[in-house]
Amino acid sequence: MRKFSKSKETDIISYQLIKAASSVAANYRACCRAKSKADFINKLKIVKEEADECCFWLEIIQELYNENKAEFNNVLNEAKELTAIFTSAGKTAREK
Repeated sequence: MRKFSKSKETDIISYQLIKAASSVAANYRACCRAKSKADFINKLKIVKEEADECCFWLEIIQELYNENKAEFNNVLNEAKELTAIFTSAGKTAREK
């Protein structure tokens, strides 16, 4: 992936992406330590929302910077796959 020039715009986008990505990790950890099934499901919802926000910011980067290289697309696809996994896990947890 290429480096983007430093600007207020790129600072904001990168900050938001880092916040969302670190929130996925922190909330997934909290999810694994849930005190009940309801707590697990609620924490997993947060993980799913933050993973989806990562996809949003990656899509913004793709649009703004015309970033269509294979390496970038792999990162975006992985973020979408993780969002799908967390969504599916939430559905499964609610059904059981």
